[in-house]
Amino acid sequence: MPENISALMTQLAAVQPDRPAVIAGGRTVTFKELEAEIALLASGLAAAGIKPGTRVALMVPPSVEFAALTFALFRAGAVVVLIDPGIGIPAMKTCLSEARPEVFIGVPKAQAARVLLRWAKDSVHTVITAGPRLFWGGLTLEGVRRLSGRAEPAQAGETAAILFTSGSTGVPKGAVYTHAMFAAQARMLKEYFRIEPGFFSVPTFPLFALFDLALGLTIVLPEMDFTRPASADPAMLSGLINKYGAVQLFGSPALLDTLGRYGERSGTRLDSLKRVISCGAPVSDAVIARVKGMIPAGTQVYTPYGATEALPVACISGDERAALPRGRGVCVGRPWPGVEASVIKISDEPIASWSDSILLPDGEIGELAVKGPTVSPEYFGREAGTALAKIRGTDGELYHRMGDCGWKDAEGRLWFCGRKSHRVETPEGTLFTIPCEAVFNSHPKVRRTALVGAGAAGRQVPALFVELEKGERETAELTLELLALGAAQAHTKAIKTIFYHPAFPVDIRHNAKISREKLAELAAEKLGAGVPA
Repeated sequence: MPENISALMTQLAAVQPDRPAVIAGGRTVTFKELEAEIALLASGLAAAGIKPGTRVALMVPPSVEFAALTFALFRAGAVVVLIDPGIGIPAMKTCLSEARPEVFIGVPKAQAARVLLRWAKDSVHTVITAGPRLFWGGLTLEGVRRLSGRAEPAQAGETAAILFTSGSTGVPKGAVYTHAMFAAQARMLKEYFRIEPGFFSVPTFPLFALFDLALGLTIVLPEMDFTRPASADPAMLSGLINKYGAVQLFGSPALLDTLGRYGERSGTRLDSLKRVISCGAPVSDAVIARVKGMIPAGTQVYTPYGATEALPVACISGDERAALPRGRGVCVGRPWPGVEASVIKISDEPIASWSDSILLPDGEIGELAVKGPTVSPEYFGREAGTALAKIRGTDGELYHRMGDCGWKDAEGRLWFCGRKSHRVETPEGTLFTIPCEAVFNSHPKVRRTALVGAGAAGRQVPALFVELEKGERETAELTLELLALGAAQAHTKAIKTIFYHPAFPVDIRHNAKISREKLAELAAEKLGAGVPA
């Protein structure tokens, strides 16, 4: 892999110049045409004052322009600031304030919001609009194309981007990415999934679309709201896959749930797919089974595990997972080649240096910590957050604390048991969300559940929220059945409070991570005086 990932586009344009690179919004752009646009924009961006290290906020939805601009910014040496536009106005303002971008590139809607809501008002000095320029002034993309400068690509160890987390457990944090990290991710994805150029892919997550493109796949961008994947039209998605004979689909668990239910109802097949990839939150066995019903026998639904700060970490196929026992979490597979994963004692305090004394034996639940070439070195402008998340190894390398609880089995597989911040600490012991919820999720009338704790840590009251399958209703009989399920298992017998909820609050990015913090507040309200202070 080259030191700057944008060089992959130059190589692909030489190898497959006339092959479509991006199909989106009625446009088809070849690799040769895309490379020419990247080179033209990189030159213009350099002339506009973007030099190595310049932080550039990019707010352009997935499109030909998004792809060209991202690789052009890498080629110009810029640090691309990517923030999910669906995180909400207050969080967006906070993120931009922390990232301090000097340049803001966005569609007219984003530019209007920047001006009216005073986003990054003290740091932005150059404005470039992808589309019609209105009252805010600055350059347009067409104007950038007419400029000519000398682009200076950044190298492997230099910062390439600041990617903000989804903020599902707090305010989003900006993970610093180097070009070496991007190159390692591309190499690891290519080797693990055996991705070869010359095929079609339907990605429904912007960052994965860029990786597909960099690995030589033609990306077919669906017409959907990428900030709300669960609302994507499954008939449209399946139509695109079948029209182009796509070999790969990437989608969040919520999107696959929508697609799988559609396939179950309609009998639609997706026979060209060679792999389906889903991450961002645990994928249920039921979702995998529904999708498996749409694809050829032997085609796998892969569920990689990782985080914005360290991706990928591990992976498992649906078939392997189906053969494993249930009840102690979700198996996320063996560590990816080149990644070292450990289970350490649970702590909410910083750990400055690595020591074998913090390690836990196989089979015991602790916090997952990883090191490898795709571990982000720090959070931008968040020293305290970096101190909480990173451990300096004896070899000088960094371990990233995933913030997830889990354990490792005798075969070296990792099992995810829920977020560390979501554990419920009762007087009788600690309850972990995923193993507990699995017991109740087995009921045929239940779509999903969420375990939360109300009250002070160590004295929390466990409460279970239940979201039912469509058409099912809350009844006293159902509540008794759920309580009986819980009472039959040692790790769930303490759960005696059940609430029903029509639709769980979820994260913006994947529409799949349940916002247990909001549900915990609701539980505290419902329990009232019964919550220990």
